[in-house]
Amino acid sequence: MNQKVIQITAGRGPAECCWVVAQVLKCFLEEVKQVQLSYTIIQRIKGSENGTVQSVTIQLKGDEITNLLPSWLGTVQWIGTSTFRKYHKRKNWFIGIYELDPVHLKSIEEKEITFQTMRSTGPGGQNVNKVNSAVRAIHQPTGVTVVVMDSRSQHQNRKIAIERLKDKILETQLDKLKQSLTDQWENHLNVERGNPIRIFKGTDFKKEKKIKTFKNKRNQLKKDLRNELKR
Repeated sequence: MNQKVIQITAGRGPAECCWVVAQVLKCFLEEVKQVQLSYTIIQRIKGSENGTVQSVTIQLKGDEITNLLPSWLGTVQWIGTSTFRKYHKRKNWFIGIYELDPVHLKSIEEKEITFQTMRSTGPGGQNVNKVNSAVRAIHQPTGVTVVVMDSRSQHQNRKIAIERLKDKILETQLDKLKQSLTDQWENHLNVERGNPIRIFKGTDFKKEKKIKTFKNKRNQLKKDLRNELKR
């Protein structure tokens, strides 16, 4: 299954650009659903105004990715009047959509985990302190540790420890991933304003259709041909 990570960003743009990011996100996800791609929003940075988004990072999975993305990656232009600054003269606003490095979250294998048993502490009667039912689980590659003493059963605590350790390591990996994405986002702050891949207009955010027609050209060729035959 194909997998891509894309980012929709306002760069250093003002609140209007952040509003455009929020609107583009809605339109993009609608198309993602139409072609039956699965998606996960990895990171979302809110804009300064309500309903705006500074940057959003999305993980996509599915077979139609290569068909969808070429029509989105690049600069997106919105032509409209600012709703945040009534008398602002600017009518053209730009945001960027970029592909980021793929996301690789390392899976955790149980053979990488070592266990230590110890006596539980706290309330629970004399039996709690006499039996080594508590479990400390250590993930050797990362050094991440969890201690579980939820149950009087050492076996049950071991099972709980494995799940909590996996959750904790996943959270750590996601934190590192978000930091990496933030660093990449810094590299995309200067959004290119030429040759937009898509153009939207008005507060209803309608897509401007670019329809190539050769009707006029064909009519001109017919006219030239007729003139040639009359000679």
